[in-house]
Amino acid sequence: MKILVIRFSSIGDIVLTTPVMRVLKKQLKDAEVHFLIKKQFASIVESNPYVDKVHTFDGNLPQLVNELKQEQFDYIIDLHKNFRSYRIRWALGVKTLSYRKLSVEKFLLTKFGIDRMPGRHITQRCLDAVLPLGVKDDGEGLDYFIPEKDQVSARQLPQAHHTGFVAIVIGASYYTKKLPVHQLQALCREIKEPIILVGGKEDAGEGEQIASIDSQRIFNACGKFNLHASADLLRQSRIVISHDTGMQYIACALQKKVLAIWGGTSPKLDVEPYYGTRQNEVLHQNFVVPNLSCQPCSNFGTKTCPKGHFKCMVQQDVKKIAEGVGY
Repeated sequence: MKILVIRFSSIGDIVLTTPVMRVLKKQLKDAEVHFLIKKQFASIVESNPYVDKVHTFDGNLPQLVNELKQEQFDYIIDLHKNFRSYRIRWALGVKTLSYRKLSVEKFLLTKFGIDRMPGRHITQRCLDAVLPLGVKDDGEGLDYFIPEKDQVSARQLPQAHHTGFVAIVIGASYYTKKLPVHQLQALCREIKEPIILVGGKEDAGEGEQIASIDSQRIFNACGKFNLHASADLLRQSRIVISHDTGMQYIACALQKKVLAIWGGTSPKLDVEPYYGTRQNEVLHQNFVVPNLSCQPCSNFGTKTCPKGHFKCMVQQDVKKIAEGVGY
């Protein structure tokens, strides 16, 4: 059986689909599993042993469709469900399975505060999509594979961090998913252990501001490492503190304890840290400012607070988050 799994973006959403590739490859005899993804995210799945071939989209849809037609797939597993994936499904004309995207339910929750979400994690809904193929959830959680060449050695880190550290993922794709710099500084003051700040080049400036409060104890790794190496920093950490980002789910895949900080988005959207059958173990804590009628305000976050007050992040109890570091 030859299967094409579609998930174009983004980092976290791709990592959340990884159990699907694993169960297809391990439970279907001689299955050939292909994955379709945006070119800029291809490295996330290129090292995945459960993916036989990666197809990338770089803007040329007709060329991509011709390439995919030559593969003669038996099934498409659509885990994105957008206009582009529908066009590919129509063009290939093969049997398709897809997950419950719950667009209406998410709209009701974020716009009107009406909670009709089923309480079934997005990863579980992705696994539900492939049940008709005779496979089932193996309970092993998420996958993330770090190539050996991207593993971070001790000599790349300050001496103070060689015996252990707390990793804080300071970035996020949207403003309303991030603690303000002054809150991150306050959080770092409360944590007495060595800290490594994790993020991309776009986070480097804020990382410098945060690290400036104690440059010996706080190492700003933002922009200094690629995605895989940043993931390896999470792997080496004692515990991970993260906003709602792809790195949060990478930390889960690496079986790290996670303190998840929520602003404009929410665990109510069925996207909290996920560990498979280990979900009921004390592996994560969610930090949400209580009793805010406007939270969550978005599926993905927004560039500004719709209400203008940003209470969902400004009122986060950083002392309580810091206390979670010791759990």
